[in-house]
Amino acid sequence: KSFSTWQLVKMLLYTEVTRYLDFKVVEGSFVYKGGKIYKVPSTETEALASNLMGMFEKRRFRKFLVFVANFDENDPKTFEGVDPKQTTMGEVYKKFDLGQDVIDFTGHALALYRTDDYLEQPCLETINRIKLYSESLARYGKSPYLYPLYGLGELPQGFARLSAIYGGTYMLNKPVDEIVMEGGHVIGVKSEGEIARCKQLICDPSYIPDRVRKAGQVIRVICILSHPIKNTNDANSCQIIIPQNQVNRKSDIYVCMISYAHNVAAQGKYIAIVSTTVETAEPEAEIEPALELLEPIDQKFMAISDMYEPTDDGSDSQVFASRSYDATTHFETTCNDIKDIYKRMTGSDFDFENMKRKQNDVFGEDEQ
Repeated sequence: KSFSTWQLVKMLLYTEVTRYLDFKVVEGSFVYKGGKIYKVPSTETEALASNLMGMFEKRRFRKFLVFVANFDENDPKTFEGVDPKQTTMGEVYKKFDLGQDVIDFTGHALALYRTDDYLEQPCLETINRIKLYSESLARYGKSPYLYPLYGLGELPQGFARLSAIYGGTYMLNKPVDEIVMEGGHVIGVKSEGEIARCKQLICDPSYIPDRVRKAGQVIRVICILSHPIKNTNDANSCQIIIPQNQVNRKSDIYVCMISYAHNVAAQGKYIAIVSTTVETAEPEAEIEPALELLEPIDQKFMAISDMYEPTDDGSDSQVFASRSYDATTHFETTCNDIKDIYKRMTGSDFDFENMKRKQNDVFGEDEQ
């Protein structure tokens, strides 16, 4: 599920993969506090109406939101004594006298951080993330999240189609017997006795166990429900973030719920996917707070997956591995990985604007 104005949507728009996809807005964004869920307030009006905070807290939060909305890194008049490159986000919260619960939902449900490390970092990135959330919300209404009709499988399908248009070849149902190396670098992939030759190879970690290291585990539970989630105003889709502080953890728990409205379930059925980074020897107990929100559950399917990351950058072998998918429900970390692979392969940064210009050269300005 992607944050509307973030990197994946840019990639989809600039590559025109959007021709092959239909999206629907996810109806609501919620945050967990003290065992209950609340709508995430992200505008002044919502902040003043929210049950998440007391009256004085609301005023302080409103001031903070106004500061963020007006903040312009190129105009020092908007800084109010904050140095975007020096002042930490923790110090900005202190300046506005925001309490712990408000800090929790701001950092995790608005800025979408998974841990609290960002509190020690310069505040500019966090301010930009909160601005982006509010702008996305203003653009789409109910929440800043989009989800493709017929499910996430449509994303690779859309990119596969684009690749085929540009001459990419697909070989389906082909086992990979061996990655063929010569003199320390890749020269091809062997399948059923034949070798497809190549100069560079991109793959996920499962193909090259000797070139990756384990970087933790993710637990995911797919739950089938016959009812919307309580306290979401009967939304037929929503995102719930359980900030780690609220449940004494280091990383957040995510719940993404979609339904028949997105053509991924039968009429009247809802699918909730719970995910988090495993922190203990009993992962099932870790996601209990999320499952409690979903009761009664018709059926659940649980998977615990190892996460891997490449041990080398691929510059010698020319084998470029991606990282395993993490517990987040948006694609920001995945897009960062794609940009990292691009840089390792080409030696230069992936540039959205450059891509836009190239597209204009191919399609002409008028058709955009």
